[in-house]
Amino acid sequence: MKKTFMPSFRDIEELQEHQLKGLRWTVNHAYHGSPFYKKRLEQAGVRPDDIQSLDDIRRLPFTTADDMREGYPFPLLSVPESQVVRIHTSSGSTGKRKILTYTQKDIEDWAHFFARCYEMAELTENDRVQIAVGYGIWTAGVGFQMACEKFGAMALPLGPGIIDMQCEILVDLQPTVMCSTASMALLMAEEIEKRNLKDKIALKKLIFGSERSGDAIKKRIKELTGVEDMFDIPGMTELYGPGTGLDCPKHEGIHYWADYYILEILNPETLEPVGEGEIGEMVVTTLCKEAAPLIRYRTRDLTRWIDHPCSCGNILPMHDRIMGRSDDVVIFRAVNIYPKQIEDVLSSFPEVGSEYQLILERKTDGKDYMTLRTERYQGNIGVSDAELKEKIARRIKTKIFVSADVEIVDYQTLPRTDRKSKRVFDNREN
Repeated sequence: MKKTFMPSFRDIEELQEHQLKGLRWTVNHAYHGSPFYKKRLEQAGVRPDDIQSLDDIRRLPFTTADDMREGYPFPLLSVPESQVVRIHTSSGSTGKRKILTYTQKDIEDWAHFFARCYEMAELTENDRVQIAVGYGIWTAGVGFQMACEKFGAMALPLGPGIIDMQCEILVDLQPTVMCSTASMALLMAEEIEKRNLKDKIALKKLIFGSERSGDAIKKRIKELTGVEDMFDIPGMTELYGPGTGLDCPKHEGIHYWADYYILEILNPETLEPVGEGEIGEMVVTTLCKEAAPLIRYRTRDLTRWIDHPCSCGNILPMHDRIMGRSDDVVIFRAVNIYPKQIEDVLSSFPEVGSEYQLILERKTDGKDYMTLRTERYQGNIGVSDAELKEKIARRIKTKIFVSADVEIVDYQTLPRTDRKSKRVFDNREN
């Protein structure tokens, strides 16, 4: 019998029963195991026995990144330290790094549901997986590797960068799958073209993590590599790490592992549920995480619900791709702008490439100005730069309701990276 990492729930009702059981366990576990959570729950007037339905989640207090930092080095710890077998950290881009603890069961659960990602992407044990994400104290490299091994495919753990070795492995070991950031995949795709390797490699699928991947960059990567399919894999250190969901081959949305955590999508200002089709902040509550459980953790990631069931037949619910972060939304002349909106506009123009920079400045007249710099598509685009700039600026005005000065630059002019690309530069004074 073929091994599966998918849950066996017959319907949504059975899944919700599982979630309620997990929610009650988490609140009880955190209340009795964590001084932080006990104090926070008592302040909210909630005791474990008060959780009688999934709706009671709204009675629970929120947890934030600040709580993680204030509890340094082991925030939210809900088990004796002797039960902690591993730690991972966040990038530490703002202040102290967030250090997350794991029990052996946490590690096993993470490997299990991450292996589910490979299964959903329709890999087999015959696949060879080139892992080109960061190794070290981060969750990325070890997460992708242990799940690959749990799934049963062959892991090729290279890490990011080292382009010569990446290309050598692609040719010599013939990996069929590569896991990386979208930026790293674009860098590799351009190297494959530059070195004329397309007909010498066996890549069939790419799995992107750690950063948002737009349609334009995916289109360009596919053109250069000839891969059959690409997948987005979300995740964050606080919620185990990468592997907390995947968009299946139907690409109608990202299935998330609702048997391991409850997802709420809330208005970041009012903290109330968003309406149908509206963008909101992802708030997560874990259902079986032992060392550092999350209770209504505000991720700051923005997305929206996919309300219809997926045509693939899997009952696990879906959310849209990550639009950005609530603390990274650009406010320009009283308009909220998400990076994905810019990417969607550029994706509608085959004459431009996948890389761009959005530059915001405040000039001496006191007004804010926006410059959108994007690359010309490689080859003959059949339209003048002046005409293309006008078309893009008009589309931005129509779709996003702001004015932008558009600049067209040569192909491969904008920087490439083997990790995450910085594309928004806000040079305005606070």
